[in-house]
Amino acid sequence: MSAAGDRLQDTARQAAMALPDVSHGYPFTPRLDVYKVADKVFLIVTDDPNEQIITIKCEPEHARAQVLGYASITPGRYLDKRHWISLGPGPGITERLVTDAVEDSYDLVAERLPRHDRPGAR
Repeated sequence: MSAAGDRLQDTARQAAMALPDVSHGYPFTPRLDVYKVADKVFLIVTDDPNEQIITIKCEPEHARAQVLGYASITPGRYLDKRHWISLGPGPGITERLVTDAVEDSYDLVAERLPRHDRPGAR
């Protein structure tokens, strides 16, 4: 079952908050809910009812495959188009896909942190 825009965003928020050492806020604009691990962004949820998307970090090769595989996945809005993708509601965008994408983004960011900043290192 495809995730509607608000469900897609709620799923992404819940997945992010279930991960260790996650913080979130609105550092850029009141319409962008930003999720970080050790002050590094891994998820942006757009709080705009007309643009219900999430933006996540992604390996460039995986990002290209995702963009080609799903009509509602596009190169990342607001950020480097090679390393970020945006997911919107549409065919094939399931809650499982959203959760996996958020977790993968978190892992990608966390593994590149200095060892002492990684979740669980404290």
